[in-house]
Amino acid sequence: MTIKQLEETTGYLIKKGFDKPDIGIVLGTGLGQMIHEIQNPIEAHYHHIPHFPLATVEFHSGKLIYGEIEGKKVVVMQGRFHLYEGYSLIDVTYPIRVMEKLGIKKLLVSNAAGAINLDFKKGDLMLIEDHINLQGGSPLAFKNVAEFGERFTDLSEPYDVTMRNALSDIATRENISLQKGVYASVVGPQLETKAEYRYLKIIGADAVGMSTVPEIIVANHLKLPCVAVSVLTDECDPDNLKPVNVAEIIEVAGKAEPKMIILFKELIKQF
Repeated sequence: MTIKQLEETTGYLIKKGFDKPDIGIVLGTGLGQMIHEIQNPIEAHYHHIPHFPLATVEFHSGKLIYGEIEGKKVVVMQGRFHLYEGYSLIDVTYPIRVMEKLGIKKLLVSNAAGAINLDFKKGDLMLIEDHINLQGGSPLAFKNVAEFGERFTDLSEPYDVTMRNALSDIATRENISLQKGVYASVVGPQLETKAEYRYLKIIGADAVGMSTVPEIIVANHLKLPCVAVSVLTDECDPDNLKPVNVAEIIEVAGKAEPKMIILFKELIKQF
């Protein structure tokens, strides 16, 4: 990755009309309905954007969408990239660097995750307060990283406290149940074994997924305040484990999504 590549990517998007967005949004698995909230949308398909990776997962559309939500200029990733698709961590996080270079000042991230904490239930939302990186690498581990930001990035508080508190207040006001916890990010694409679920619980994870952490690391590298919400799509009880049903995961995410949209829209209104 080079500065020149980033400039070519952002130059293309600026010509398309992506004009100084305030907020970047990453939509996770089964969470694509927020695009219907965007007014005056301008779309850029990933395969047309210079130096952009391509989404290969069937339920991840591959579009960057610019427009307005609650009077704020936003740029929305409909479809993200994952290590399990064969990308590098630099590829996975390239869109975050692009959105920051376009001008975003805040980043909102969503994902679908499995509940490790058995007090949490399928269909709940979880505000991520901290994370555990189990992806075996870092999106900052490349030679010229210092050209893009400080190499040794502090992660003592990776998720912005002000936005977290605001989301908690919004959830209370809107009568939305919002759990809080630690998200563990694994490589995938296989789901976890019973022993792995037990291990995740022991090390302090409340939920597990295959995304988000790389994007959050890069947001912190760019000193970009960020917040993330998981939709808990299944309950990972190692003593009562059933075979995974991806269609059901997508369905649960879809049913819970309206609550997440309310949270994000109200947060955008405030910032």
